[in-house]
Amino acid sequence: MTTELQRFYDCMEYRPSDRRPNHELGVWPQTRTRWRAEAPDAVRDFCWDWFYIEPALQLDRRDYVPMNYGFIPPYEREVLEDTPEYEVIRNEKGIVTKALKEGTEDGGRMCMDQYLQFPISQPADFPAVKARLNPALPERHPADLDERVAVWAQRDYPLILGRNCDANGFYWRAREFMGTEALSFAWYDYPEMMHEMMAFYADLIIETSRPVLEKLRQAGTHIEYFVLNEDMSMKAGPLLSPQTYRTFIYPHLRRLVDFFKSYDCRYIAVDTDGNPLPLVPLLMDAGVDVLWPLERASDVHPLEIRRRFGKSLRLWGGVDKRVLPQGPAAIRAHLRELIPLIEEGGYIPTIDHTVPPDVSWDDFQYYIEAKMALLSGEFGKLE
Repeated sequence: MTTELQRFYDCMEYRPSDRRPNHELGVWPQTRTRWRAEAPDAVRDFCWDWFYIEPALQLDRRDYVPMNYGFIPPYEREVLEDTPEYEVIRNEKGIVTKALKEGTEDGGRMCMDQYLQFPISQPADFPAVKARLNPALPERHPADLDERVAVWAQRDYPLILGRNCDANGFYWRAREFMGTEALSFAWYDYPEMMHEMMAFYADLIIETSRPVLEKLRQAGTHIEYFVLNEDMSMKAGPLLSPQTYRTFIYPHLRRLVDFFKSYDCRYIAVDTDGNPLPLVPLLMDAGVDVLWPLERASDVHPLEIRRRFGKSLRLWGGVDKRVLPQGPAAIRAHLRELIPLIEEGGYIPTIDHTVPPDVSWDDFQYYIEAKMALLSGEFGKLE
């Protein structure tokens, strides 16, 4: 019987297998509420943590080393203004936001917050932020790490360092420190601070990760991959130029990749929404192996990416969330486009983000059934 670990490596190394891995990201809280109303028996036993597993959907199992690369201590959460329509909050990252209340469920909002203030507005603010990012603190690792490592040494499924968005990347963290607009100017107005910030963040990830990777090595095992969540692109392209990326981020990304691969981490993945294609040559040159989630609303097509960049770049995602509400015929036609990548390998199809609430349970269930036919090579079922 093929294990999840073997199936994952077969796909990533372009080998035949019983099927390709079945992964998905998750759903909006509002989607969860809709499906519980539409199909309570079908979703009653869902765990809803799809990065790990969801047996009812035949999702392949993965496990994650919980890591804390964030602020210790976090900023104190504070409600600065509260009205019937909105609230203004300073969150645990020191960011002040104004958020509409309408449609909020389980902390998930129906629209983006308005960002009002950030921890860094000038270089003099950076030392106070760095003081909360000491990599040597033991609480950055799970207290029961030794027990977990013993289990992971016997696993037959992929192991990943950090849950999704544990290790937000260079651009992501700088944007959280300053905000998109201020960051866009900071590369030019405060270059010394930005060089220091990028080097500091690489050191934080490396030194926080090193004790865990050492324990795994001593147990005779290692992680399969590490993800940098970057979200550094919009529909029209990246939020920074290739030259800016090369100058400030590239050297430290390469250093980070070299570090992880020295501990037998096989794949480095970068997650960004939007269209990051002008930056992909730099990512690949730094040693990045995987790009995801391939947001189709940004005119990013996985077949075109494979044609342009070849098999050295593995691809995850690329299923257009906007197609699912269009029903079975549209879903089948959409998945048929992906057959060449399924046959070739190096590609794991997933919806290109979490599932929004305009997707009914019936349409999603149909998508999963059709996708299982795709993953298994039963392409005739998609006609």
